[in-house]
Amino acid sequence: MPIVDVKPASACRWDIVSLGEVMLRLDPGEGRIHTTRQFAVWEGGGEYNVARGLRRCFGKRASVVTALADNPVGRLVEDFILQGGVDASHIRWMPYDGIGWNVRNGLNFTERGFGVRGARGCSDRGHTAVAALHAGDVDWDALFGGEGVRWFHTGGIFAGLSGTTPEVTIEALKAAKRHGVVTSYDLNYRPSLWKSNGGQEHARAVNQEIAQYVDVMIGNEEDFTAALGLEVPGVDKNLTALPIEGFKRMIGEAVKAYPNFKVVATTLRAVKTATVNDWGAICWADGRFHEATHRPGLEILDRVGGGDSFASGLIYGLMEKGSAQAAVEYGAAHGALAMTTPGDTSMATLAEVEKLVGGGSARVDR
Repeated sequence: MPIVDVKPASACRWDIVSLGEVMLRLDPGEGRIHTTRQFAVWEGGGEYNVARGLRRCFGKRASVVTALADNPVGRLVEDFILQGGVDASHIRWMPYDGIGWNVRNGLNFTERGFGVRGARGCSDRGHTAVAALHAGDVDWDALFGGEGVRWFHTGGIFAGLSGTTPEVTIEALKAAKRHGVVTSYDLNYRPSLWKSNGGQEHARAVNQEIAQYVDVMIGNEEDFTAALGLEVPGVDKNLTALPIEGFKRMIGEAVKAYPNFKVVATTLRAVKTATVNDWGAICWADGRFHEATHRPGLEILDRVGGGDSFASGLIYGLMEKGSAQAAVEYGAAHGALAMTTPGDTSMATLAEVEKLVGGGSARVDR
């Protein structure tokens, strides 16, 4: 029996569809947000990054369901999406009023951090177009049943954007289940998203309801604790060590609480400095644990998006390799490579991922 029952590619137009916000990331490079005089611009978003990674690194047919304000900034985001090879036909374009009273496009200012100075993000995403989505705005039956989708991914960032996005999330997950589409969800707890939206208590209530419709649950130690109320024994607040047995006990509790979970996966990160982390991952599937190759002292250029790239590698492994061990290895390797380049999205190739999975070194390729 397969770990997850994925439809054949020939029966579907899309291998992966993600639901989430796509923002402009303004990156000051080696500088700081509050002192820079110039930014590099990328696109990014937790759920979108997974679809893009599956398209660009793993060659899968990808589409994103999102919404943008119809102005030049929104069209710039669309252009980035198209450059990433992700289909843009499911973007919902919202009329722009000239100021942004009703809807606008989200901005994410992120600095990378270095050494003892941690990475820092400052989001400007209030009243964005995608946060205005309501249940009924997207014809999920036409997408999942008509066009055909093998895998649907979304996460806790989208669910935390507004009072209506949890309803959209649940509506989409239920429709995916009706049409036999595998579902995955990255908890991605962000305190700033919930600060004025009911706080952690509301985040937990929302995510505990959503979790009932998820096949593959992904998150880190903070995500499982804050969003699902599951404690990881032995974790110190600064994440300077990796209590793997504690993670396993936590995942065991998650599986008991949500018997619908077919796979539960988490990255393992011990933060030595902003630029040196111990890195690994584990997943539970078929009643047992699978641990990826541990990479102590991993050097990092830009940590943002590492977890999303882990998710896309994990999904690729489950979708195409049929092995939980292969899936967690592909996820951990892809996440590690993604953190060696700037921006939220992966610049890795499948050959590079497979080289790392196979134990290859960083010697120059000529």
